[in-house]
Amino acid sequence: MPKKSKSIKITDVKAQKPWLKKVNNSLYRVDSIETNKTILIVGEGQTEKLYFESFPVLTLTVEAIDLKGQSKLKLIDSTKSIIENNQTEYDEVWCVFDMDVKQGEKEFSDFDNAITKGKALNYNIAYSNDSFELWFYLHFNFTDQKHHRTFYYQFLGEQWDLNYEKDGKSYKFCQTIYSKLENDENASQENAIERAEKLYKEQSDLPFHQQNPVSLIFKLVKYLNSNKRK
Repeated sequence: MPKKSKSIKITDVKAQKPWLKKVNNSLYRVDSIETNKTILIVGEGQTEKLYFESFPVLTLTVEAIDLKGQSKLKLIDSTKSIIENNQTEYDEVWCVFDMDVKQGEKEFSDFDNAITKGKALNYNIAYSNDSFELWFYLHFNFTDQKHHRTFYYQFLGEQWDLNYEKDGKSYKFCQTIYSKLENDENASQENAIERAEKLYKEQSDLPFHQQNPVSLIFKLVKYLNSNKRK
């Protein structure tokens, strides 16, 4: 027969509630409930937002915001504004964005400066180069080649039998990506983490925009996993 158990709040312990004094002969195992943490994840698109919201976290409230694409520095500024104008006190703040090469040197500067500024504000920066989809690709394969995002789009489209760039970005499909990766026997989140860590370790001494391919999404995923429902 399983042991009887009950949970109590940490605040009750601190207050020395009367019913907590008789513990020697108790039939119950006393557990403490940690107050839920709340994290803010600010990203560039709904793919990121819906993917992170799909993690089955238990001791964590995830507030994910899709800013629908803008400069990286603007994303950092918007994150600061969200925090300052919100009553919520966040335990962690994560900014998620990718390189998205369009304007050459201007884009490199924006990318590097956004990461530097975000870190100075004590935000966690989960950047990717060339794209967020590299993280999905690493569930299936390792690569240390500099691929354009169309390479990852094509691979994922073939893997999931759809036009990824068009249909893979739809709201309905983005809601399923986490479960697709979890249930695909050819995909492994554990391998993706190991592969992403390897890529970052080999390039971490380079300027941010020169780290390619790289995806620091693994850091956020590890944090979410530490709060997953067992």
